[in-house]
Amino acid sequence: MSKERIITGDQINPEEDKIQLTLRPKFLKDYIGQKELRDKIKVTLDAAKNRKESAEHILLYGPPGLGKTTLAHIIANEMGTKLYATAGPALHRSGDLMGILTNLEDGDILFIDEIHRLSPTIEEFMYPAMEDYKVDFVVDKGAFAKVINVPLKRFTLVGATTRAGLLSAPLRDRFGLYYHLDFYPENELKDIVIRSANLLECQIDEDAAEVISFRCRGTPRIANRLLRRVRDYTEVKSDGKITAEIAIKALDAEGIDSLGLDNLDRKMLQVMIEFYKGGPVGIEALAATLNEETDTLVDMVEPYMLKIGFIQRTKRGRMVSQSAADHMGISFSDDNQTKLF
Repeated sequence: MSKERIITGDQINPEEDKIQLTLRPKFLKDYIGQKELRDKIKVTLDAAKNRKESAEHILLYGPPGLGKTTLAHIIANEMGTKLYATAGPALHRSGDLMGILTNLEDGDILFIDEIHRLSPTIEEFMYPAMEDYKVDFVVDKGAFAKVINVPLKRFTLVGATTRAGLLSAPLRDRFGLYYHLDFYPENELKDIVIRSANLLECQIDEDAAEVISFRCRGTPRIANRLLRRVRDYTEVKSDGKITAEIAIKALDAEGIDSLGLDNLDRKMLQVMIEFYKGGPVGIEALAATLNEETDTLVDMVEPYMLKIGFIQRTKRGRMVSQSAADHMGISFSDDNQTKLF
């Protein structure tokens, strides 16, 4: 895409991750939202600490920007151990992982982001490490090849993925705990915005925090990103205090409407209604019409549209809802849609 989307849950650049790091809560008591998940993790960690054991391997899955990396850091802090972080695409050879595994102490946390993108070789290398806390490392080649059995300390693997269905069954089965992170409701996002504003040392009133919470697509990372954009706008255009009126002007200037839709979202809905009479239409046809990649629409646009009921998936393709047409202000009737016979 030629223009970055600020309402995507993915990290836009490494600099943003440094800023996010300063806003992350360090312990479960400071973590806002996902109450059931927090309670389950607390029980798991308290039980492990009482037994003086490492926690079971944990798989965190859900859309990007909801706090999987944050939870991994919190788990390490709660257990009082170190966290070693890496990502699936960064591990190319077994030697890359061997160096990390042999440096882990009892109870340490190994966090692998995008774990569904591990290569089959690395994945198979992980099986005995997760199950028996040992690895079989092959040295030399041919007739001189030898297998060295290397014991490991009892560590905890925390895997994070946005595509849990792409994990192989053997790898998935080796995780003892599975936790799903869902989109946040507006009231929790409002609390997150207020907390982040305090950490950023900027003034914000509750109405302004509410405006941002309604436009951040249920995602804390987007909420913090929008807050920073609104803060910059306020410092230049106003007296530095973020009010609801200023927040609305700032987000409108960014092209983000009252439901958190940006230009690409609105363009997709407009094409579906005006070109394809509301659907059903195949995702490939939509991508071609919009001149966008199919993966962009499936991974970055559709999830939120499905969540708010603007799009439905059917066997014959995507269909737009009446509420989407109402939001777009386009005259539309469900009767115009191609019948699914």
